Amino acid sequence: MRGTSRFRRFAILLLLAMAAAAAAQDNTKASAADKTLIIAMENAWNQAELHHDAKAADDILADTFISVDHHGKLQNKAQYMADLKDTTFNPEQISNTETSVYLYGNTIIVTSAYRTKGADKGKPFIHRGRFTDTWVKVNGSWKCVANQETLISE
Repeated sequence: MRGTSRFRRFAILLLLAMAAAAAAQDNTKASAADKTLIIAMENAWNQAELHHDAKAADDILADTFISVDHHGKLQNKAQYMADLKDTTFNPEQISNTETSVYLYGNTIIVTSAYRTKGADKGKPFIHRGRFTDTWVKVNGSWKCVANQETLISE
């Protein structure tokens, strides 16, 4: 009888381990899909900024979005959207490099280097910096809740 009891415990532990491995594999697949989606959304956000497309940005950003720009200016979503619509700041190119995506349950942290080239009130500029974006999955959709930029060079 004792051998049967040990076998049952072993079988149950084995089944639990197999279920955990399967769940981890499914989570890895979901994680890869979420990471790919977030990178696509980061690129869509760049396009929204290039084209002053407030509707596209609105779809990406949470209503509670906060931003600290490369000058250290803190903005809520409404203030950020007003700046996005301002055509006196006219980026011609925005590119991200060295992008890393970290998944923590329903939260994703993105770190990246960026380069923005364009004109601000008619004066040409090139900005290089780094940013950290925080994304949260709300009701099945990813939304950026916070952004922080650090300027490395102008």
